[in-house]
Amino acid sequence: MRPIFQITALAACLLSGTAFANGSSVRNEPISPIQPIQITEPAKVELGKQLFFDPRLSMSGVISCNTCHNLSLGGTDNLKTSVGHRWRSGPVNSPTVFNSSLSIAQFWDGRAADLQEQAAGPIKADVEMAMPHTLAVGVIQSIPGYRSQFAAIYNDEQVSLNRITDAIARFEETLVTPNSRFDQWLLGDDTAISAQELAGYQLFKSHGCVACHNGPALGGTSFQKMGIIEPYNSSSPAQGRIAVTGKDADRFSFKVPTLRNVELTYPYFHDGEAETLAEAVAIMGKLQLGRNYSDQEIEDIVAFLNTLTGDRPAIELPLLPASVDGTHRPEPFK
Repeated sequence: MRPIFQITALAACLLSGTAFANGSSVRNEPISPIQPIQITEPAKVELGKQLFFDPRLSMSGVISCNTCHNLSLGGTDNLKTSVGHRWRSGPVNSPTVFNSSLSIAQFWDGRAADLQEQAAGPIKADVEMAMPHTLAVGVIQSIPGYRSQFAAIYNDEQVSLNRITDAIARFEETLVTPNSRFDQWLLGDDTAISAQELAGYQLFKSHGCVACHNGPALGGTSFQKMGIIEPYNSSSPAQGRIAVTGKDADRFSFKVPTLRNVELTYPYFHDGEAETLAEAVAIMGKLQLGRNYSDQEIEDIVAFLNTLTGDRPAIELPLLPASVDGTHRPEPFK
């Protein structure tokens, strides 16, 4: 069973106030703690990590998955929209890869059902890595160090897009961030958060933010219209879920983002228009809830949101297997 299912099943138990195996009880709240991941396929995870960091999966030879989902930061690049091949800008803000395994689907519009399907998209996207899938597979197939790993994991040296994305997805499933201060509070430590942070959580809960931002990831499990009370004006061409369903009712409906580590994942929203967390809270309060938050209320809610930063996994930079004479060379200006 893959880790995502293990975590999701556990989260369902936590929402009902179940205790962990170690005996610690969980507060009966609409938000539940994230548990450390249990790695069951270490060799595949290691292969996925190498591929995640390998810029040879891009036409330029300088862009990797980590470029836009920087694990040294908050799992994103902190740009309004990411910079891709030949310095082109994408249409949407890059979502964090941390805790992405807890999402109902991938991408802002949910067009990818899971992490494996998502991993294939940026490789060939013109505004991202711009590498045809057949060429990407050929590059990895040409590298002896990769072929030996594929053989050990998949029982033969054959490289395929399905195997590449499978390995990347298994690595991304390990990128969870447990042990935030709010998680510690959920587990019964009254000293883990301050009075102001607790007040911010009570506002967050009583005002209805938890209707969308709930569960272990505080989001990622539904699609909601951006601009319920008042229209949201954006310069981004992205129109949300309608691109997948074709239904006009889904126009400007986007996947609710996770709020885990949200202090690290600025700027905010699908278009990156909100530069600060305070600005994002004020806009969401007005457009989604019909509330004009006071400066103190915004400060309290932001204080709570800052307690959601967990322990990011310590990632040792992988040493990538060497190319050979037959490996396709990067073409950064093609």
